[in-house]
Amino acid sequence: MQPVFDGHNDILLRLQLAPKRRAEIWLTGEGRGHLDLPRMKAGGFAAGMFAIYIPSPPAPGAPDYDALMDNPPYEVELPAMIPLEVAQPVALSMAGHLHWMERASNGDFRICRSVAEIEAARAAGAIAGIMHMEGAEAIDPGLDALHSFHAMGLRSLGPVWSRPTAFGHGVPFRFPGTPDTGPGLTDAGKRLIRECNALKIMVDLSHMNEAGFNDIAAISDAPLIATHSNAHAVTPSTRNLTDRQLAMIRESRGMVGVNFATVFLREDGKRSAKMGWDPVLRHFDHLITHLGEDHVGFGSDFDGAEIPEGITDVAGLPNLIAALEAHGFGKDLVAKLAWSNWVGALRRTWGE
Repeated sequence: MQPVFDGHNDILLRLQLAPKRRAEIWLTGEGRGHLDLPRMKAGGFAAGMFAIYIPSPPAPGAPDYDALMDNPPYEVELPAMIPLEVAQPVALSMAGHLHWMERASNGDFRICRSVAEIEAARAAGAIAGIMHMEGAEAIDPGLDALHSFHAMGLRSLGPVWSRPTAFGHGVPFRFPGTPDTGPGLTDAGKRLIRECNALKIMVDLSHMNEAGFNDIAAISDAPLIATHSNAHAVTPSTRNLTDRQLAMIRESRGMVGVNFATVFLREDGKRSAKMGWDPVLRHFDHLITHLGEDHVGFGSDFDGAEIPEGITDVAGLPNLIAALEAHGFGKDLVAKLAWSNWVGALRRTWGE
């Protein structure tokens, strides 16, 4: 079976929301969600980024966002910034869930901090997990907490998840729309990028608006990477990357993980999972054309989005592999998209 490296998932949020059931969710599967250890093994999921994400509190009178996003055009109002003192305990708890997953897996799952550790995990038949932070609300502007999380295993960080942070501004969920939606990095954000470079923490551009993207490109000495984003030319969502941005990523020898979220795949911007393979393949074709065969991979957004019915969950990854091969992608290219491109991008980013 083709091993898969996945650029983004949200299983830690599922564990955070149901901590008393985490053994059932992770170890045995419970017939819900997209990820658990048995289905990951069945689907060939061999490594991936596990996101620490702080959910916004429910807003009174908020609309049904799922219904809204299934009836474009739409614009979802961004939640307010989450204070550090609220975010940090949640982030620490989610980091703890990741470490518990390693301990509870009986050797089948390892937290990895280097490409060498990822490759060792694969050789041993274990799934490699990389600690990622989606939105830096848990990091103080002085960056002391960045060093603490790095010591816990943090090796990838996105300064924002759409809503603003002390470091920058994300894109609202809008269709149709462009990522040119507001100001760039704050002074603290610029310090954050430089310190991530110094610590060899990958900086994730997904959810970042265009001005922030430009600031990071000007500051960072690492490859430009978007862990779970698609092509704006195919689906004109604010969350997708323009051809200009793709050219900058290619020039930096960076990486884009194709997001399986239906709203960022479908040309009509709808949320419905009832779709064929054509939208998925169009994004792969466009990204490969603009980035090259060595700079595109998977960035599923499992447990964080509606996924096409052809994939459904992590056990459906072989269906995607088969669709790529039926589309005319040779086995060598599919192996790059599924595994080796991500490993190469991390090697370049982490300086190995």
